[in-house]
Amino acid sequence: MRFDILTIFPEFFRGPLDYGILRRARQAGRVQVEVHDLRRWARDRHRTVDDRPFGGGEGMVLKPEPIFEAVEELLGVVPQQAVGSSRTAVILLSAAGRLFRQPEAQRLAAFERVVLICGRYEGVDERVAEHLATDEISVGDFVLSGGELPAALLVDAVVRLLPGVLGNEASRWFESFSAPSGAAAATLTEQTAFSAAPGGILDCPHYTRPQEFRGWTVPEVLVSGHHEQIRRWRRKMALAKTLRNRPELLAAATLSEEDHALLEELRAEAAKAHAQPS
Repeated sequence: MRFDILTIFPEFFRGPLDYGILRRARQAGRVQVEVHDLRRWARDRHRTVDDRPFGGGEGMVLKPEPIFEAVEELLGVVPQQAVGSSRTAVILLSAAGRLFRQPEAQRLAAFERVVLICGRYEGVDERVAEHLATDEISVGDFVLSGGELPAALLVDAVVRLLPGVLGNEASRWFESFSAPSGAAAATLTEQTAFSAAPGGILDCPHYTRPQEFRGWTVPEVLVSGHHEQIRRWRRKMALAKTLRNRPELLAAATLSEEDHALLEELRAEAAKAHAQPS
């Protein structure tokens, strides 16, 4: 898989791409990441890539010409033809885009090539979003100075889903927001009898040694050796954390009859605790 990142600050990526899983994936040849200076495609002697917006307003906007020419040169064809003939995506990173979530990362992990356009200043000429990008993506409901940080986040989220990148292939499914299905779900269930795949909710809490730290002990069930009890406890705690921190995820999550029963237990426990005098 290959990523091409278009930015006016190529030096930014010297750090994020050189550590951990991303570095190992690049060294192993699982992924190729190329960073390109957008100013290379500027036509004037000042290498100008931005201009004032029509109609007035604060700040500057990235011009369409350098971005279109850069993407067309990188892909070797008109982007729409590349998208139609192969697994290629051209993504504009923008606060106005749709929210980037785990299913989107899983979708992009199946692509052969992804071009990332890092916005800057007050935004990007709208013709880039309408006629060049296949996707306009935001990493959250907040505004950043540019698309470089979102690009690094997206690359990391996608690369770790590629086959052979993680030491344990099951790891990518037993995490927050992940939901294995079909043959993958059956295989993972067989391989990890005492784990509980999140299924679109948050991951369960984890503990390690020492068993007691500053008076706080590891839950007894985790050292019991009883796999079914461990699995059930982990699922219940994952549901509890989701209910507490991200309740909106439950509406779209894949919940079983056991999950609904566990949620009822959690609500009953919460009501009981609330009713007790302090």
